[in-house]
Amino acid sequence: MQTLDGYSRRPMERRTSHFSSIAFVLFYLSLMQIQTVYAVKQFEDLSLDELANIVVVGASKYEQKQSEVAAAVRVITHNDIRTYGWRTLTEVLASLPGIYATYEHQYDYLGTRGLGLPGDYNTRVLVTVNGNRINEATYDQGATGRDFPLDLDLIERIEFFPGPGSAVYGQNAMLGVVNIITRSGSDLQGIELSGAYQTAESMTQERVSIGKQFNNGVNALVSVSGLQARGRDFFFDYGATGISGVARGMDGENVKQVFARVTRGPLAFDFIYGDRKKEDPTAAYFSDPLVPGQWQKDRRLHTQLQYNDNLANNTLNVLGRLFLGYFDWQSPLYFDGEKTVFTGPSNWHGAELRLLSTVLANHKLMLGVEYQNNNRIRQTAKNAVHPEENITVDSSVLRIGVYIQDEWRISDTLSATLGLRYDYNGWIGSRLSPRGAVIWQATPKTIFRALYGRAHRSPNSYERDYDDGFTQVANTGLRSESIDTLELVADYLPQPNMNLRATVYAWNLNKLITLGIDPDSGLTQYQQTRKKVLARGVELSLNQTWDWGARLRSSYGIQHVEQQGAQLPNSPYHLGKLNVSIPIPLMTALRAGYELQYYGKRKTLDGSFTNGYFLSNLHLTSDVRRIKGVRASLGIYNLFDENYQHPAADTNWQNSLSQLGRTVRFRLDYRF
Repeated sequence: MQTLDGYSRRPMERRTSHFSSIAFVLFYLSLMQIQTVYAVKQFEDLSLDELANIVVVGASKYEQKQSEVAAAVRVITHNDIRTYGWRTLTEVLASLPGIYATYEHQYDYLGTRGLGLPGDYNTRVLVTVNGNRINEATYDQGATGRDFPLDLDLIERIEFFPGPGSAVYGQNAMLGVVNIITRSGSDLQGIELSGAYQTAESMTQERVSIGKQFNNGVNALVSVSGLQARGRDFFFDYGATGISGVARGMDGENVKQVFARVTRGPLAFDFIYGDRKKEDPTAAYFSDPLVPGQWQKDRRLHTQLQYNDNLANNTLNVLGRLFLGYFDWQSPLYFDGEKTVFTGPSNWHGAELRLLSTVLANHKLMLGVEYQNNNRIRQTAKNAVHPEENITVDSSVLRIGVYIQDEWRISDTLSATLGLRYDYNGWIGSRLSPRGAVIWQATPKTIFRALYGRAHRSPNSYERDYDDGFTQVANTGLRSESIDTLELVADYLPQPNMNLRATVYAWNLNKLITLGIDPDSGLTQYQQTRKKVLARGVELSLNQTWDWGARLRSSYGIQHVEQQGAQLPNSPYHLGKLNVSIPIPLMTALRAGYELQYYGKRKTLDGSFTNGYFLSNLHLTSDVRRIKGVRASLGIYNLFDENYQHPAADTNWQNSLSQLGRTVRFRLDYRF
């Protein structure tokens, strides 16, 4: 594996995967053969009609059927995660239309509908758990890789709403909202133990979870998880340094996670804690190459107390919550042999009150107010050799939002949603985020949605305030980004077990914040461009289930994103996704999940392109019949050992970065 010179935070010879395509065709044909001889429906394989009745809460902060949601919502269930063996939130989301991942050996980053600039910190996608914001206060990053502080086994479902969500959520919800609903104690009603080993990274993983629904109404779940990985030895070329070689023993990772959820009646308490340390083999931020002891560490704590109840003869729903969070980032790096330790801790707290009234016939009126005080954001750089060069940057910001929305049922087949949110941010002032949608059930089998929304993002403290005098200068004059999106969605259900969806969208992003050069100092500086970013795209998807237990989920998308006629870096034109799960005939306890993804070529920062590639994953899950409560699974990731790369950012020596080859994971779960 070899990389090129180049650029990321904090020509590759490709083996074409004709085998992937052929394997999929044969696999699909075998499905058709199996269908005629196997007719047992698994409990987890609901029809699409039944799946459409699963309520979601992330679109408007209250429960809605999917057919009523003013968004092209996608839902991933706990069973989906188990069937396909997804290991990170990034892998889950990358199975959806319009989403692609970038990994630079420290963090995962999401590209959404063509926008995934190298070096961005997932600041334009909002991630929430049980309605509580996970994006922290220093970098505003929505964690989706192993820095995401919640074990995937504790997730009941994931709701993804593409497009702007600022009319409800305010800050960060520009390209999408990821809302995660966790499992409860009654889902376990006992103890779950899990252990796994993964090759390539020499990784072990373990989890202990205890859950119970008590007779007094208390529903409690407590879980502790851990991960230890030695990592892979990669060959890197460090560009202008003239240094190249294998980074041996420099890709290790260690993760610890704690989760607790307690509910009783209308009250719920959540506690999430994650501690992750990832070693750095790439010499990020142009640090010294092939020097051990360089790493990035994240600590996250998110907690909330929530009250949710119906009053006034069930015509008024009241939701109130208090929340607080803590984030700490640390990274020791060496420059010319001298060690500098960088940190970026932050604290925040806040409250939200939301009222939902159905007292008016055919109307759901929502009014809410949200307050968040990022009361302490501190960024430091400490050089042990030259303490006179040490810097400390302190900042804080208050955010207040007020939002209102009306969901109006005009007739049995026509509804409209109108919403508006006012946000005040101490750094950028006032912003308005409108939202409008019309949903028309043209026939019992056809639904059309026309959606419009505007969203915004304030610069984070790192972009705005960080100034060390030798790598980056501050820019306190940065204003907010804004995006306007128009989307048309058509859903057609020719039969209860088949859904066809076509989506056409266009968005314009104004005042994009990117890393540039300060003309006075010649140092890097985050700056605002006046050039609009324009995107146009089409997404087609087919979902189907069969009575005998199989399920197919597939999509193909074309996305074109440009700025003044030039294609943006790290923006593939083509995206194809396919997920198939089947019960294995004659072995009713065994289930196979197969995933095939295609990613088009991506532009790197030096103007070259990484090659497009196919990525295949196969996952087998089975209950062990002789031992009650035991489940075994075997996952093979990058099944055909594809050699592929992701574009790097302008803080890397490399221009593109090699990804993992074939990896095998074996896992055992025991529940009692």
